[in-house]
Amino acid sequence: MRALQTAATGMMAQELNVQVISNNIANVRTTGYKRQRVHFQDLLYEHYRRAGSATSEQNTMVPAGISIGSGVKTVSTGRVMTQGNMTPTEKQFDVAIRGEGFFRIRMPDGRTAYSRDGSFDLDAQGQIVTRDGYQVEPGITVPNNATSVSINAQGTVEAILPGQTAPQQLGQIQLARFINKVGLESLGDNLFIETAGSGPAIDGVGGGEGFGNLQQNYLEEGNVQAVTELSSLIAAQRAYEMNSKVISAADQMMQSTTQIIR
Repeated sequence: MRALQTAATGMMAQELNVQVISNNIANVRTTGYKRQRVHFQDLLYEHYRRAGSATSEQNTMVPAGISIGSGVKTVSTGRVMTQGNMTPTEKQFDVAIRGEGFFRIRMPDGRTAYSRDGSFDLDAQGQIVTRDGYQVEPGITVPNNATSVSINAQGTVEAILPGQTAPQQLGQIQLARFINKVGLESLGDNLFIETAGSGPAIDGVGGGEGFGNLQQNYLEEGNVQAVTELSSLIAAQRAYEMNSKVISAADQMMQSTTQIIR
């Protein structure tokens, strides 16, 4: 009976949906995390009678046909790239982007990755790096005798050095944005890389055309809404249960048919 396979596709789809929701909930406190959303499409149909088929030589037609679908499939688990809440941290190397843009991160293999996680620090050489020690482009080194460091809305990094009254400019944090940021590929560790779907990176700086501003001493929270995710989890569970009941009903019908034939 086809209903068994059709309901099975529904159960598999909702199982994947629950996996995505659980990942969102697990990352509810992850800095800069962008929640995922599952998108479904119906599968192919078998047409027993097509709409518009002729029913007589006088050109009368069938107003509605007979089509039986074969279930559901998952087509994407795209990310929702909305802004997360800004949280003050009182750490001078914590930086959040308010608006469009990603930080450019130099990976150990030379590739450039992109991130919304601005929880930066200094390495042993005084360079601004991520929590994993990856360099924040373009590579800014803070002198070890700097008394204070400031980062303005455009990403310009300045430091006060002993014996100087005016701040010394050290560099400017670079940003990037994408025509289709949903097309970025997730690497984990709060990092993304560009793909053919995202298009090439458009470089810029904070406050530039199409780019947001940088906020020092702040971090961007993940955009997961716990209540929404829990509601989606309940709905996915109910859908899974309904498909399970369809399988049970189809199995009982097949058993009844077999008994009648015997």
